[in-house]
Amino acid sequence: MALKVQAANIGLLQSLPYTPFSSISGALHFTVPKPCNSSRNRKYRFAFRSSQLGQQEEERISFTEPEISLIEALIGIQGRGRSASRQQLDAVERAVQTLEGSKGVPDPTNSSLIEGRWQLIFTTRPGTASPIQRTFVGVDSFNVFQEVYLQTNDPRVSNIVKFSDAIGELKVEGADTSVRLKAVASVEDGKRILFRFDRAAFSFRFLPFKVPYPVPFKLLGDEAEGWLDTTYLSHTGNLRISRGNKGTTFVLQKKTEPRQRLLSAISSGVGIKEAIDELICLNQTTGKGEPELQEGEWQLIWSSQTETDSWLENAANGLMGKQIIWNNGRIKYLVDIILGLKFSMTGKIVKSGSRFYDVTMDDAAIIGGPFGYPIEMENKFILELLYGDEKIRISKGHKNIIFVHICIV
Repeated sequence: MALKVQAANIGLLQSLPYTPFSSISGALHFTVPKPCNSSRNRKYRFAFRSSQLGQQEEERISFTEPEISLIEALIGIQGRGRSASRQQLDAVERAVQTLEGSKGVPDPTNSSLIEGRWQLIFTTRPGTASPIQRTFVGVDSFNVFQEVYLQTNDPRVSNIVKFSDAIGELKVEGADTSVRLKAVASVEDGKRILFRFDRAAFSFRFLPFKVPYPVPFKLLGDEAEGWLDTTYLSHTGNLRISRGNKGTTFVLQKKTEPRQRLLSAISSGVGIKEAIDELICLNQTTGKGEPELQEGEWQLIWSSQTETDSWLENAANGLMGKQIIWNNGRIKYLVDIILGLKFSMTGKIVKSGSRFYDVTMDDAAIIGGPFGYPIEMENKFILELLYGDEKIRISKGHKNIIFVHICIV
């Protein structure tokens, strides 16, 4: 006997055009080209323009094809590497080795391009190494930075963990919920930085003083010392690969592209809607044509509607779990329940417009091993694809809910 469930008709008779979550001023231009095999060192230019207070700002970032390959490999990896699959780690390592074998900036520690603030994008062995790395690096909701200033009278390397964007930044006013770990630094050769951590402190906006970080560096001896090799520094000064004395590999960027900013916003829970608006609007100005729905397994990482009290309703409406799309026009929702039980709902998807798809989900069941318990329910809706590539998909479904999925490798 099948369990009968009365499902509301969540179809949309007419899908409305995408309305941005927030107002974005100024002209926005961005290009995210696919890697081309015809030229190993082909350069790609990312352009972002915005207008603020009547002043026009323009920022351009260039990447070579091998650099784009590394960024593509990093898209979708959570925990800065902690949650990466073996396949993802292998892809990152191949891209890293390719760049390390190419011609980056010679003697990077003597170049002014290494100076400044770097955002940590990926690291191997995130559960080891320094106290900051062990405690905070694998937490996506925190932003982790490294500041390198070698061409001063007091050369230093600073590791910074920012707990909240709304609080501010320690460097600017010393008034945020950040912890900074400073190290006296010196340059051994053109690639290696020698350092010794000597002080650390928390800075909170609601406190007029700094709270010392509870690590007695003077008592740690050699444990407070280390080195950092820069094995690749891009000629634009925007991408850096470093390897530490404990065998850890770091990938850092000064500026991130919109997909990276969206994933970071989803992890922190701050600025998600603005990041979605930015990616969609920038993509619409490139003239690349309409996005195509990519086949494969897609994990839901965010939706504009919170889950209801009914897990069955959430699962049937695509508000949890993953989505599998086949090139024969079939689609499946798959949700892990408990103790090996899964909710499965399959259906068909038919393209009805340049970026619109008619979706009918009509075959639901609770799956346990080789056995299935059917559930009588049907959902029909129109899916609008707002943005899509091989890594990230943004779509609008029933009740104009916005969904963000990442491709599962």
